[in-house]
Amino acid sequence: MHVLRKLNVAVLMWAMATGAAFADTVMLKADLEPSSEVPPNTSKGHGDLKATFDTSTKVLKWTIDYAGLTGPATMAHFHGPAPVGVNAAPVVTIPPAKLASPIEGEATLTGPQETELMSGKWYFNVHTAQNKTGEIRGQVLPAN
Repeated sequence: MHVLRKLNVAVLMWAMATGAAFADTVMLKADLEPSSEVPPNTSKGHGDLKATFDTSTKVLKWTIDYAGLTGPATMAHFHGPAPVGVNAAPVVTIPPAKLASPIEGEATLTGPQETELMSGKWYFNVHTAQNKTGEIRGQVLPAN
C-alpha cells in the first residue's frame, strides 16, 4: 500500500511537470498607426504594443508606447473579435489612470478570448478628444 501511494505521488508529479513543459509564452506585437483606424485619420501619432500571453495561466501582459497624438489619450482598449479593417467592441479596457505612455498592464483571458487573440482577431487602439473613435490602432499578432 505504501509503495502504491508513492507511485501515485510520482505519477502526479510527472503529470504536473509534463503539463508545465507544454505551457507556452507567446510573444505578440502591434504597430499602432492612424492609417489603421476605421476610418483612417491624418494624425501624426504612432506607437507599438509588445505583449506576452501565457497559455497555461491565460494571462496577457502588455506594454504600449505611443507618441505624437493630437492630445492626451482619453481611452484605450483591446477590441475584438475583428479582422483588419473592421471595428469591434472593447474586450479589455485600460483604466483612465493608466493611459499615459507607456501603458502597462495585464488581464486573465477566457477560453474564447484566447482563441480570438491567438487567431489575430484582436486589435488595440488609443482614443483622443480630437479622434473620439480612435487615433491609432494596430492588429495584435504573433511577434515572430
